[in-house]
This record gives sequence, C-alpha cells and structure tokens, in this order.
Amino acid sequence: MNKEIDVRHVLPAVRVPTLILRGSEDTLVPPEVAQYMASRIPAARVVEIPGIGHLNFGEPGSMLVGSEIERFVTDVWEAGGWEEAEPDRMLATVLFTDIVGSTAKAVQLGDRGWRELLERHHALIRRELVRFRGAELDVAGDGFFARFDGPARAVRCACAITETVRELGLDIRAGLHTGECEVMDGKVGGIAVHIGARVAKEAQPGEVLVSSTVKDLVAGSGLRFRERGSAKLKGVTEEWRLYAVEPAG
Repeated sequence: MNKEIDVRHVLPAVRVPTLILRGSEDTLVPPEVAQYMASRIPAARVVEIPGIGHLNFGEPGSMLVGSEIERFVTDVWEAGGWEEAEPDRMLATVLFTDIVGSTAKAVQLGDRGWRELLERHHALIRRELVRFRGAELDVAGDGFFARFDGPARAVRCACAITETVRELGLDIRAGLHTGECEVMDGKVGGIAVHIGARVAKEAQPGEVLVSSTVKDLVAGSGLRFRERGSAKLKGVTEEWRLYAVEPAG
C-alpha cells in the first residue's frame, strides 16, 4: 500500500532537519531513491549503514541505526538547527494595478454592466501577463498583483496594460518595485511587496510609476522616465524617489 503513495511533490515542503537512513544491503530501496529524496528535501542528510538490510532492527542493526540518529540530533542541536530557518527569498519585480474611479463607474453601469466590464478588464490584463511572462498572484476587486523575474519586462507589461484598458474606457494606476521577497506557497511577500503597493497608490490616472530601484535596474533598456520627486510611502520609514514611465516614441 505504501508503495502506491506518491509523496514526491511534498518533499520540498519539508522544513525540519531530516536524516535519511538506508542499509547497504537493502534490496527494496535502491541508493538512488535515497539520494533523490535528499535532493528534494532542503538540507537533508543521507547515511548508508553498512551490513544491514531493509527495516533491520535486530542486532547489530538497531545499535547502528541508534548511533546514527544520536549523531545527527547532536550535530543539529550544536549547529542551532532547531531554530526557525530563514524563509525562502527571491529577487522579483512586483506590479500592482487598480482602476481609477472604479466606484463611480460601477454605480454608472450597475451590477451586471460592471461585472461584464471587469471580466473584460481581467481578460486583457491576463493576456498581457502571458505576453510578458508575468505571474498573476492575486486579484482583489479591480486590482491586480503580479510578479516578474525581469524589471524591464514588468515595466513594458504595465505600459501595455495601461494602453490596452483604455479600449474599455478605463484608466488604471500602475506601480512597480524590485526587491528581495519572501516566498511562501508560491506567492511573494515582505517589505518589497509593501513598497510596490505603496508606489501604485502614488500613481496618477493612466500613469506607470516605478521606484528608483526599478529605474536603476533597467538602465540601457531604452525605457525613459520622468522624475516625480520623493515620496514618503505609508508604512515605510525612508523616503523613495519615484519615476513615471514616459510613453514610447
């Protein structure tokens, strides 16, 4: 029964010190299986115990297994391995957008008309995210949250979205920031995401606004910017210099 349970997809989620023991005479579990598990579980250790087979808990196997476990636990304890591990982090560019005057538009169109307009708005943004290889992370009402692994593509995507939604008679605000983000369950968070959201709040209708970090990273890309001065972003201690993306042409 256990052989039919596929646990490969959960191995990277293991976040505790892990010891993988295998007997050198084990004919049921080949060595490559133990190595595969260790390669998928962060910081796992593989130990092969000589002279014992599968589930050999008799003498001298039990003594050897016990010694390896004691050695592993001692090493982990002395290294501080029981402390909470540093969360996974990645460098990403985050994009936030929202519709300008959405409440007034919803009142004007009524529930059904507003819902249909939102569906068209969402479809246009998702098309541009696919085109520029962005990852949609969340949608809250009329606001999108996405991430990119390249800041220049993120800026161009934001500009394309801004132009495209005008076909629907809409203006959006867009804000971008690049920074190191915490990764949890495939989503990103942390102060970099918070800054990105605050940059978007500072954008004018129809404007793509970026932090100074994004502007510096895309130097040489052909993108042009207009300085918008410094801003005190809510919840962030220091001031940030912000730049509006100039239209191409």
